[in-house]
Amino acid sequence: MLRCFIIDDNRRFLDAARALLEREGITVVGVASSAAEALQRAEELQPDVLLVDIRLGDQSGFDVARQLHGKASLAGSRTVLISTHAEEDYADLIAASPAIGFLPKAILSARAIRNMLGLPG
Repeated sequence: MLRCFIIDDNRRFLDAARALLEREGITVVGVASSAAEALQRAEELQPDVLLVDIRLGDQSGFDVARQLHGKASLAGSRTVLISTHAEEDYADLIAASPAIGFLPKAILSARAIRNMLGLPG
């Protein structure tokens, strides 16, 4: 079972994404709405995949992704950046990040995550 942790500052999105992914067979082990909460909880939960919103209020999702990537306890976790903004708007930053890729929030699904991870549908 794929274990996912979602980091986003929009509570409605967190609730909707959790419900969608769990309905599609992904276990959402937790959610966070700030960098501090994300860093603490992700280390505790050690998910397989971290979904990180590019814009976390006044915080940068890119910074959060780098901080998470730097944690030895999360060495087995893969990071996917998410946003309502177009990938082209952040292409250079996405490429320079430790994330394995980017998913627009509009197409977020278990299948899209599995495809990004190279796992069967």
